Amino acid sequence: MDILPAIDLRDGKCVRLLQGDYERQIDYNDDPVAQARLFEQQGARWLHVVDLDGALHGDHYNFDVLREIRAHTRLSIELGGGVRSEESVRRLLEAGITRAIVGTKALEEPDWFERLVHDYPQKIVLGLDAREGRVATRGWTQTSETTIMDMADMMHEWPLAAIIYTDITRDGMLTGPNLELTEALARRCRVPVIASGGVGRLEDIRLLKALPIAGIIVGRALYEGAFTLKEALAVLEET
Repeated sequence: MDILPAIDLRDGKCVRLLQGDYERQIDYNDDPVAQARLFEQQGARWLHVVDLDGALHGDHYNFDVLREIRAHTRLSIELGGGVRSEESVRRLLEAGITRAIVGTKALEEPDWFERLVHDYPQKIVLGLDAREGRVATRGWTQTSETTIMDMADMMHEWPLAAIIYTDITRDGMLTGPNLELTEALARRCRVPVIASGGVGRLEDIRLLKALPIAGIIVGRALYEGAFTLKEALAVLEET
C-alpha cells in the first residue's frame, strides 16, 4: 500500500477545492514543483496530480507545470483532469507520466474506454468520483445515474492499473473517508482500488490500511499540518 500525496493544479498553483466546488478554493503553494520535491524528500514514491482546469474545460492547461515536476523529481506520477482522448494519453505517457486517469470519458463512452485500456494495459486508471455512490463528471459539475458499482461490474476484468474512488462530499473536508463504500468497491472488484477524499487524521490512515486497497490519496491534511507525510508512511509500517 502507498500514500499518494496530492497536488491539485489551477492556474499553475497548488490549490484545493472543498467538495469539488470551484467557488470554494483554498490556495496553498505558488510553486508546485517545489511542493513535489518536498513530498519526495519526505518519502513519497508516487504523486497524484489533478489538472483542475483540464477537468473543467478539457485538455491539459497545466502541462508545462507537469513537465517541470517530471524533470525535477523521480516520483512516479499519475495525472487526471481533462484526459479525454487517446492523443491526450499518449502525450502524457511520452512526457514520462506513469499512468493517466480517465473519468468523464470513461462514463460517456465506455466502448472507447475499453479499447483504450486494452491498448495501454496497466497505464490507465479509472477515476470514479461520486456523490452518494453516483458517478460525477465534467470536473464534478454533473452527476449521472450510474453508480460506482455499475462501473466496477463493467470493468473489473479489464487491465486497468487501478480505480481511484473519491467521495466528493468528503473531499477536502478532513471529515474522514467513506470506509463503507471504499471497502465494498474493493471487495467487489479485481482491479486495485485507491481511496481518495476525507482523510484528516492519522487514524483515518489506520482505518483505510485495514481495507483491501492499494493506496491512499492525501491532500489537504498534509498542506494544513494535520500530520506529516513521514508520519502517514510510518502508520503503514505499523504491525
